[in-house]
Amino acid sequence: MSGDDQPASPATELDRLRLFISSVTDYAIYMLSPEGKVASWNAGAERFKGYRADEIIGQHFSRFYSPEDQADGLPARALRTARDTGKFEAEGWRLRKDGSRFWASVVIDPVRDWRGELVGFAKITRDITECKHAAAALEKTREALLQAQKMEALGQLTGGIAHDFNNLLNVVTNGISMLRERVREAADVRMLDAIDHAASRGALLTQQLLSFARQQPLKQEPRDASRVINSFEAVLRRASRSAIAFEVKLAARLPQVLLDAAQFETALLNLVANARDATPDGGRIVLSTRCVELAQKRRGLQPGKYVVVAVQDTGQGMSPDVACRAVEPFFTTKELGKGTGLGLSQVYGLVQQSGGDLDIVSHPGQGTTMSMYFPALDVLHDEGPEPDAAEKVLVVDDQPDVLEITSELFRTLGFDVLSADSGEHALEMLERTPDLSLMLSDVVMPGMSGIQLARKAKVLSPALKVILSSGYANPAVGKDPGCLDGFNFLPKPYRMADLVKMLRSIG
Repeated sequence: MSGDDQPASPATELDRLRLFISSVTDYAIYMLSPEGKVASWNAGAERFKGYRADEIIGQHFSRFYSPEDQADGLPARALRTARDTGKFEAEGWRLRKDGSRFWASVVIDPVRDWRGELVGFAKITRDITECKHAAAALEKTREALLQAQKMEALGQLTGGIAHDFNNLLNVVTNGISMLRERVREAADVRMLDAIDHAASRGALLTQQLLSFARQQPLKQEPRDASRVINSFEAVLRRASRSAIAFEVKLAARLPQVLLDAAQFETALLNLVANARDATPDGGRIVLSTRCVELAQKRRGLQPGKYVVVAVQDTGQGMSPDVACRAVEPFFTTKELGKGTGLGLSQVYGLVQQSGGDLDIVSHPGQGTTMSMYFPALDVLHDEGPEPDAAEKVLVVDDQPDVLEITSELFRTLGFDVLSADSGEHALEMLERTPDLSLMLSDVVMPGMSGIQLARKAKVLSPALKVILSSGYANPAVGKDPGCLDGFNFLPKPYRMADLVKMLRSIG
């Protein structure tokens, strides 16, 4: 046997093994003493964890564990398991030198001498953070797919039921109409009224079911969501409670979106009502609008620009299981008889049918944020120039029926109408809407009177034309009848002709 054919000595083989281990960069491979101190360090360990060999050898390996795991005694338990069972294998968060975390796959094997005595541990660590993120993303996608399939199946079922139920209701309502021609007894008329009311409630439920199933016909027009909310704000405030602080934060010059204004207002009422019920002991509800740009696909939304209308409350919040089912028809956490669970179903159906999505963020005890995403059109808010100085009007009255009928009068005359149910709310709207040119306010209101409101409004907007109206202004005027000087006064009751005459007189 020549010299070249001589087998390598054990020392040479050991040197090669050490060279191999020290050169591996995809795995952290190093030795620990029986007490857990680092005894060797390879290139992979330096790459993963950021320590050079001279910085870490002699240090206890527990420094790689998070403070939570250290407090829980995981490092000592890992060595004990390896020693007693022959191996410790697990995944978990580990720390780098700079304090950042990575998800690691760890294997610890005991190392024993020829007598079976423990001389240390061999530890192999892999950085599998990317694998964990990929697995989490895959699971999230799978859950989203299952949820979409479930909602699609529910939509088909509820849509079919709603169509059949509408046919039945059609028979009922037409039958009521014919019976009214024959019935004369007062008791029978009252019974027909009760049946008619129940049929109307049933028709409303079927409309909500059809909205969820995305089968409700929509009359969509390019609209500015903030402007629609402005004109509907007083109604939304009445849907809240006095114990709850109701804030409105509307972005100016939003891109237009395709909206069915009536369905959108119904959705807003549903969201505010849910927020109100979630805050029984008071709190805050914030209604806001904003524009966002999605750079990548997000759930069912394609990349692009969206207008977000959000209702946020500081109420009880929902668990993840409840939030996941919140938009399902007839799912409700309210007491029996306190709700059908169709409110959020209508909201979900509207945004889906409008090409958007409903995002729910909720945590028990921390409140809920419901965000409606609507695809933005390519043009900014531009509903045309104001044709005259008095086209946009703010109507203020604390009586809901008076507020609504007065607003309708102005709409009939072609005005763009905003409404408020108190002086305080009116001032908020004036600050948000500087291009208002006309305000009609009741004089006698709780809190801030119409006269006080008019004075403050003129400070905010000196060019604002103000009409004060009342059937009995004495409580607010008191001993100073001259306080109405400078303001136009329209006595109640008034007809449309009286209003038109007043508008002409103020130009």
